[in-house]
Amino acid sequence: MGYFAYDGREVEFDDRTLAHLHVVIINKLRSGQSFAFSWKDPADSGGGRTSVWLHPTSNVMFHFSGSRAPVLNRGWLARLAETADGPRGLIVEPEEQPVREEAKPTLVVA
Repeated sequence: MGYFAYDGREVEFDDRTLAHLHVVIINKLRSGQSFAFSWKDPADSGGGRTSVWLHPTSNVMFHFSGSRAPVLNRGWLARLAETADGPRGLIVEPEEQPVREEAKPTLVVA
């Protein structure tokens, strides 16, 4: 588990989620955009939801626990970026796993 640090607070995210958030947040801040960033709080800290306002001069830090960069899912990046551009801001959502088609029987003609 890595963490996102903002304004003296650290929030844990798994490295894969954090890598996707890193790309979206850095791209927004690099382009001079401000936006809300929200996530669900863990049950052991009382649950609920937290939202912070990020702006180009925000002091943010991403700390990854692993040494290898996870493979990024372009579809998930696009969905996260789309929420970041919306009125509610960037909302951490679970990655949707691709739907696998079941193997279809093959007709063999002799």
